[in-house]
Amino acid sequence: MDSERRFRGEKPSRPTQRARNSSEPQGKRQNQAQSILTLTLGELEKRLQDFRREYLREKSKETVGTYMRSLNEFERWFVQQRGKFHFTEAGIHAYKGYLMETRELSQVSVSTYLTAVRRFCQYLVDIGLLDENPALAVKGNRRPTSHSRSVLTEAEIASLLGSIDATTQIGKRDQSVIYLMLYCGMSEIEIVRADVKDLEQTLLGWYLRVQGKGRTVKDQHVPVDPPVMEKIRIYLDTRGRIRPEDPLFVSHGHRSEGERLNTRSIRSRINQHLERADVKRPDITPHSLTHTAALIWLNDGMDIEEVKSRMRHGTLDTTMIYFKKQGLLKRDQENAAESEG
Repeated sequence: MDSERRFRGEKPSRPTQRARNSSEPQGKRQNQAQSILTLTLGELEKRLQDFRREYLREKSKETVGTYMRSLNEFERWFVQQRGKFHFTEAGIHAYKGYLMETRELSQVSVSTYLTAVRRFCQYLVDIGLLDENPALAVKGNRRPTSHSRSVLTEAEIASLLGSIDATTQIGKRDQSVIYLMLYCGMSEIEIVRADVKDLEQTLLGWYLRVQGKGRTVKDQHVPVDPPVMEKIRIYLDTRGRIRPEDPLFVSHGHRSEGERLNTRSIRSRINQHLERADVKRPDITPHSLTHTAALIWLNDGMDIEEVKSRMRHGTLDTTMIYFKKQGLLKRDQENAAESEG
């Protein structure tokens, strides 16, 4: 019914709202009714379903997952309010306080959860249930000026690469993946999504077309330097005949032979190599390899604008975080954890 009204240019009917005082003038009653919106749990669930279907239909699977996980948290909190929550600035502030004080989430997580609620409120504005977005005035926490994940030292990189048994097919695959992260700055999801046909040779060298996090198409090109390309060639040679549409990296397990490698598998394999190399720490994760790539390039004298381009950073400010930390690459391994505060 609401969809039909929107097509006719009418506003959809509003769900439950604060009771109106019939003794007041009609214009004043309408302004008060428009200022506060209250949904029942059933109405909220329906609107969340509509939001996912209408607003997120062209988003990537990962983006949809992030939004729905964030909004599921909002729905859980909404239930705890027992009908006392209203879509007002004060209501959104109360939710932010819950995320920070009760859940004790990180600054980045609080910002992510509030972004999802902000977009949902905008959706309610777009379909006529709200006159303005109450979440716009509730800002997320500032993102930290340094990365929570540490980077590897030169000695740790050498230990990690030395831990790989490159005589086996799985070892050759893992070596290629680690080289792409360390020397091309690629993320796990970009590696997982890559197909053989995404490798392109140009006059300037080899490139890999990638689909980053939150993107729906492979619209970015990552330079693949000769040492990395050599590792990829060695691995692909072990697979015999391959087709352009095949995944660049596949599983070689008994039950999953030939299936596209997933992020969980990549994470697990890299963690095993980090453990074997004796460089695993709480702040060292597989994604630390991607962060380390920027420091490697900066220490090799690469221009900071080129590093920004290779890391696919949105702003130079993000790249400057690495620029300020580039000395960490050459620090003593024993002092690695202490020197990153």
